[in-house]
Amino acid sequence: MIEIDLTGAEVLLPSGLEITALSIADGRVADAPVGRAVDLTGYRILPGIIDVHGDGFERHMAPRRGAMKQMNEGIAAAEAEIAANGITTAVLAQFVSWEGGLRDLHFADQVFSALIATRCDVVTDLRPQLRFETHMLDLYELLPERIADWDVAYVVFNDHLPHDRLAEGRKPARLTGQALKAGRNPDLHFQMLLDMHARRHEVPAALDDLCAQMNAAGVQLGSHDDTSADERAKWHARGAHVAEFPETLEAAEAAHGAGDLVVLGSPNVVRGGSHKGNVSALDLIAMGLCDAIASDYHYPSPRRAALMLAKSGLMGLEDAWSLVSSGPAAVLGLTDRGSLEPGKRADLVILDDHDRVAATISGGRVSYMAGDIAQRFVTAA
Repeated sequence: MIEIDLTGAEVLLPSGLEITALSIADGRVADAPVGRAVDLTGYRILPGIIDVHGDGFERHMAPRRGAMKQMNEGIAAAEAEIAANGITTAVLAQFVSWEGGLRDLHFADQVFSALIATRCDVVTDLRPQLRFETHMLDLYELLPERIADWDVAYVVFNDHLPHDRLAEGRKPARLTGQALKAGRNPDLHFQMLLDMHARRHEVPAALDDLCAQMNAAGVQLGSHDDTSADERAKWHARGAHVAEFPETLEAAEAAHGAGDLVVLGSPNVVRGGSHKGNVSALDLIAMGLCDAIASDYHYPSPRRAALMLAKSGLMGLEDAWSLVSSGPAAVLGLTDRGSLEPGKRADLVILDDHDRVAATISGGRVSYMAGDIAQRFVTAA
């Protein structure tokens, strides 16, 4: 861990930007100088980004089918991209889904095992999240034990079955490609979907029981892609108090009104709307219905989204940046990070005058540094 005084930079404090020294010692923000100064005049220091949900790591775990045999190497490559984008805590959202391939149970087991194996090798705080398809009823009995083995403390539920088409006996769009990607015969894949759809009436009671077990084990629960107030109310009753990427204003309002936390996708913010035609994240943020924004599938987007919100005048930088720092910390129940106050973890990102990430420090350790800023650290007094 570094012990250093960062001087001359604009530092984002809860009260706003201020040119002040920021000292780091023992992996935390120190309340007094430590004696070795680095002049960062011209740079900005902000709290490290906490990415509360992202699956962009998938491309590193399997860049092509069968290409990645050493999963630990995939974790290392993913961390490099994560750190280069100013993220100091990252929740890696791994599917267990009927989609198969990178989202089947076996692949998930490999990913979660690799996360456990590499904990001491990575600088970024990488945390596993299980994203589980609700209609996979055959897995319910074994799931609590697997979650414990994987050391997963955060589970999110979603249902992506194309129920409308299945109810009519019609094959979903892109079924053949999806089946082949999963290594299945397309006809067998279609029958599997039909069978799961036919058992849909069993799912609510099974979910009630599974969520009760998860709550008793202290596992955090959330729902994904809620579409209505009624749907969100059911998840709230099960103890799922995080609403990830609600698809409608109604669902977001219901979550907020119940005291649950709303997570939106930063690519939606940067794009100015959902690529699927769902409610605009910008609109929800403007209405005060957002607690955190996440990378979703694109690690550069949280930084870009927060800065865009500030530059647009929709909110000040301190409020915009809180959506990628203190807000996500609250979602995850992490009281030791999210702001640059003395005693907090030394998690910070340093931006240059073009708002590019010059350096990232996680827990007082450098996870990324590039360009001219490195010379300043090397020549520090």
